[in-house]
Amino acid sequence: QVQLVESGGGLVQAGGSLALSCAASGSTVTTYTMGWFRQAPGKEREFVAASRYPGGHTYYGDSVKGRFTISRDNAKNTVSLQMNSLKPEDTGIYYCASGRPILSEIRSSRAYYYWGQGTQVAVSS
Repeated sequence: QVQLVESGGGLVQAGGSLALSCAASGSTVTTYTMGWFRQAPGKEREFVAASRYPGGHTYYGDSVKGRFTISRDNAKNTVSLQMNSLKPEDTGIYYCASGRPILSEIRSSRAYYYWGQGTQVAVSS
């Protein structure tokens, strides 16, 4: 069993930055694909980024590519999401997830086994 706890959300102005962190316990992030998803009110959960196991290759949603960066700290057993040039449409609850999806499913929330409780990100215009 893997437990995931997100932190780092908050309110920021458009153009600003936030860094989210996801702390894992019960297993190591090194043996799972780690992903970030977000959900805005009234919308479906959306893929944001993933760091794949094995290999560590990273993948991003089209709307965040070039602005967000996912990274792992194996020593601390954490996964981070650095978010720059934030836009109001980035507002939502951000969830950390882990699993072992095949490559074709890496952007699908159904392919992840474990989820955190989420952290709120609000970007004002």
